[in-house]
Amino acid sequence: MKRLLMIAYHFPPLAGSSGIQRTLRFVQHLPKFGWEPLVLSADPRAYERTSDDLVAEIPDSVVVRRAFALDTARHLSVAGHYIAAMARPDRWVSWKLAAVREGMRMIHEFKPQAIWSTYPIATAHVIGAELQRRSGLPWIADFRDPMAQEGYPADLMLHRRFREVEAHAVRHAVLSFFTTPGAARIYRERYPDMAERIQVLENGYDEESFANAEQPVLEREPLNPGAVTLVHSGIVYPSERDPTALLVAIQQLEARGHIQAGQFKIRFRAAIHDTLLNALAKSHGVEAFIETCPPIPYREALAEMLRADGLLVMQASNCNEQIPAKIYEYLRARRPIVGLSDPQGDTAGLLYSAGIDKVARLDSPDAISELILEVLSDETGRLKPDDAFVESASRYGRTQLLAGHLNSIHS
Repeated sequence: MKRLLMIAYHFPPLAGSSGIQRTLRFVQHLPKFGWEPLVLSADPRAYERTSDDLVAEIPDSVVVRRAFALDTARHLSVAGHYIAAMARPDRWVSWKLAAVREGMRMIHEFKPQAIWSTYPIATAHVIGAELQRRSGLPWIADFRDPMAQEGYPADLMLHRRFREVEAHAVRHAVLSFFTTPGAARIYRERYPDMAERIQVLENGYDEESFANAEQPVLEREPLNPGAVTLVHSGIVYPSERDPTALLVAIQQLEARGHIQAGQFKIRFRAAIHDTLLNALAKSHGVEAFIETCPPIPYREALAEMLRADGLLVMQASNCNEQIPAKIYEYLRARRPIVGLSDPQGDTAGLLYSAGIDKVARLDSPDAISELILEVLSDETGRLKPDDAFVESASRYGRTQLLAGHLNSIHS
């Protein structure tokens, strides 16, 4: 069996990030397609939160090595301050030294046929680049989303470092993967001489996890008996997923008599920015309609999606080339999806492709109100995904595509 060295910061026991799922499911499924994964990750001390709920899903046969790493902000700051250069390209740059050393040990010991590194921790690509330089092995850079963008990162020195990392990766990797057509288009335009090496490899959902989560759901009560409940599962970024217009829409619906306290709820699960959400809810007088809830184990989160009256996705126009990974799990849950996004963006495009033909702009309270009214009146036919599309979006299928690319570079 051929072997793939996979460099990933997001890996169990890290908790609180849906980014774990991409690497974990590739690790689970690659052996079915003739590739044995070898995982190089970070020491758990680098993680702000850990949980063992997904550790058991790492196959016993998979070699996992964890290299020393620190979080600059938590471990190397004094009175809350740290030297900016110690967090470029990210706060986990300390991971590089030990990871390169451990990676070379793994290359000598297991003799993999290729290297794969995955963003959104840019240091993973720095490690991948150095291992490729030292070993001469073909390297795949899994970007997922764009790195350097207009206005992001806002810090000019960090932005410059992002451009350096991405440019090196695109030019030296045999393939660069992005999860959306828009992101791939940006990079083909940015690096036209490398356009053929830039490919789309979407995220997906794990069918086995859903099968296990579905078993106890059938006998459970609704999330809030007597109240229609929408669930937003995952981080609410203040800019990229700004909830302000949503809360204004709730305020309008209450003022018009369409909703009353106890009859409608939005549950924000693991939003991280709970303080912001609660402050905004208070300022708009809609505290009775908002729940902020802490993270829960992955399969419990899936079960919660299955019990929701609707699933809420938010993506601002400044992220038109990105699709939240969580949306694929929303699709598999087959619940109505309340999509708040730019109709011209990739998130809306995915929903349209799935047969969901109504999306509201994230910054339009009136359009959001109309969408919520469809859920309240149970007229959700236009908000549910097509079964055929759902079946095509599994992580198993995505892994088969990855294996095909690996075979092409190793042939």
